[in-house]
Amino acid sequence: MSPGVRPLVLLGAGGHARVLVALARAAGYMILGVCDPALAAKGMTRWESLDVLGDDRALEGLDPRRVELMLGVGQLTTSKVREQLYASWRARGYAFPPLVHPAAWIAPGVLLSDGVQVMAGAVIQPGCEIGDNSIVNTRVSIDHDCRIGRGVHVAPGATLCGSVTVEDGAFIGAGSTVIQGVRVGKRAVVGAGVTLVGDLSPSATIIGAANRLR
Repeated sequence: MSPGVRPLVLLGAGGHARVLVALARAAGYMILGVCDPALAAKGMTRWESLDVLGDDRALEGLDPRRVELMLGVGQLTTSKVREQLYASWRARGYAFPPLVHPAAWIAPGVLLSDGVQVMAGAVIQPGCEIGDNSIVNTRVSIDHDCRIGRGVHVAPGATLCGSVTVEDGAFIGAGSTVIQGVRVGKRAVVGAGVTLVGDLSPSATIIGAANRLR
């Protein structure tokens, strides 16, 4: 375990959680176990070589001064489950440390807020800020002076050019490109493979090669 770091408890079991387990192990964290209602309902005691501690209520027996949490529920375009779990357990005093895969590159001075997850192969250049509970997924490239809000998911292989602003709860799809200086509004969705060349209004969705709005 990394010196001075509290052990982690994983919330949720699924594809995103498996990636987080690999990240945490590569970064030298100790993982106490996983809390997941579905695993607990099936009576499972082990998952991904971790102890199943029970459903989320099992956390009530763990001192927030002695453990930290990592949120294994992914951020989907229409779901607020990740956001709600984060807010609920944060309000109870549990910390979600920023997690960075050793194979990611983060420039000195980049601000990673509480609960940020940066996956393998990601690059974050100087002057960037990443807000609470956001995901910078595998092989994402975020160039200089970008501002990423809270609860944002930048999906695998996406590219944000310089001075891009992504507001809270937005979703940047896999393989998409957002050109320099563009603003993506709150809870807006940039579809997979889209090249976004202008600002996107809050809650708007842009999809397909023709950059159609809906």
